[in-house]
Amino acid sequence: MTNAPQITVETTIAAPVVDVWRAYVTPADIMVWNTALESWHTTKAVVDLREGGVFSSRMEAKDGSMGFDFAGTYTRIIPLKHIGYDFGDRKAAVDFTGPDGAVSVRVVFDAETENPIEMQRGGWQAILDNFKRFVEARAAG
Repeated sequence: MTNAPQITVETTIAAPVVDVWRAYVTPADIMVWNTALESWHTTKAVVDLREGGVFSSRMEAKDGSMGFDFAGTYTRIIPLKHIGYDFGDRKAAVDFTGPDGAVSVRVVFDAETENPIEMQRGGWQAILDNFKRFVEARAAG
């Protein structure tokens, strides 16, 4: 990671790790859970899950007023355990640990300088909380 401060967000998901991993890296699933606010959504997701592969999620306000691409390159993939990636001049790592039924998902990422640390942590945690709800609802059938 760079010299930027790092932020950590984390949750524990009641589902098998294979289901947690699959939901994290499947474009159709990403389009469902990848939002911090109800007024936003992900309209497109691309995943080339290999070291050197690229990813991109198009995030847009539902009213069409704003949007941006969250994109980068995978730097390390350990299936069912770890995803490392660069996005712009920043880095992030996602770790999947613990037993099936209690999978911890921890995301550590370099902070950016435009927004306060707490705002960044809150946004990324909100997305991770949506991810947890999505996976657990699917697991519950």
